Amino acid sequence: MSREVLLTGFGVRTAFGTGADALREGVFDGRPAFAPITRFDIGPYRTGLAAAYGPAAPLRDVLAEVAAAAVGMAGLPTGAPAAVLVGAAGDFTGLTRFWRARDSPGSPGAAVSGGAAETVPAWQAEALADTLGVRGPRLAFTGACVASAAAIAHGCQLIASGRAETAICAGAYLVEEENLAKFDSGFALSRDGMVRPFCADRSGLLLGDGAAAIVLESVDGARRRGARALAALTGWGAAGDAHHIARPHPEGAGLVAAAGRALRRARGPRIDYVNAHGTATRHNDPAETRGLRTLFGADAARTPVSSTKSTTGHLLEAAGAVELVITLLALRDGVLPPTAGFTEPDPHCDLDYVPNRPHKADVRRALTVNAAFGGANTALVLERA
Repeated sequence: MSREVLLTGFGVRTAFGTGADALREGVFDGRPAFAPITRFDIGPYRTGLAAAYGPAAPLRDVLAEVAAAAVGMAGLPTGAPAAVLVGAAGDFTGLTRFWRARDSPGSPGAAVSGGAAETVPAWQAEALADTLGVRGPRLAFTGACVASAAAIAHGCQLIASGRAETAICAGAYLVEEENLAKFDSGFALSRDGMVRPFCADRSGLLLGDGAAAIVLESVDGARRRGARALAALTGWGAAGDAHHIARPHPEGAGLVAAAGRALRRARGPRIDYVNAHGTATRHNDPAETRGLRTLFGADAARTPVSSTKSTTGHLLEAAGAVELVITLLALRDGVLPPTAGFTEPDPHCDLDYVPNRPHKADVRRALTVNAAFGGANTALVLERA
């Protein structure tokens, strides 16, 4: 039996809206989605901008929406056996409500149960599997900005090793006050309302709403169902460099290790496009550039690299899943999404960052990478099926 991993369906939601066309009209057009936050009081914070989509919604509902779209596109029957793997930190809005209710005047002082379950990451995987009506392993991944990419890598490994025929992998993050306060207190948020990865004048990131789900299947399972393959996931890798709690290794050692494993597994020709982590922070961008130069050697200068966080914002736990869908569209449409708002390049960031405008390209094989606090790194290789 062939254990190649195929991608047969996806669903996605960002600040631009739902579905692939919303990404094409926003991300691929190089149009940043940042606007004033209206979900909560931004008065205490230095930055009150984010890429948010409408009013706040329960995380479980958004996960169910994108997963239903992915399952529908793949044509999976109700009740089919499938692993459900979710990258999520839990619903921080529920956590905020919990503490405010507990500490409010008249509170009995005991733990308030309403909404508390939704703050537990494992609950997201359980609720999603129950909503979809699928049978199989249910796991939550909590590795911050690599969470959903780690879920996808685990889904690939389950299928490649024969432990599963199908995996539904998802991730979601919706802008809320808890994380905004943390990034604001760490002076990590952009001071001028723009996210400019790899630029000399970059001043930080901005958060964004994001959710995506993908359906992965073995070749044999997809053939039995007559499912259409959108692409093949031929490589995946993860690594931790443990260099610093919040900074990447200055030479991108974790990225090189994770991406090197993914590329060795993929065993194919060179990469035609890289969707970078690209946070527009002082330490990330040059470290990522050095890592890509180490990884690709002489090919680095002619390998296009872009950061779509310049339009969507940083999607935290959802970043890996949403950016994989963006990479899939680049592969299928033959268009590279730009690094928006690109100005003067940082002299330490000297690759082709697809500045400001989309480029047409023959993309047969693409790499998407993510990194997280604590030195966690992931890499996924996507190829035309």
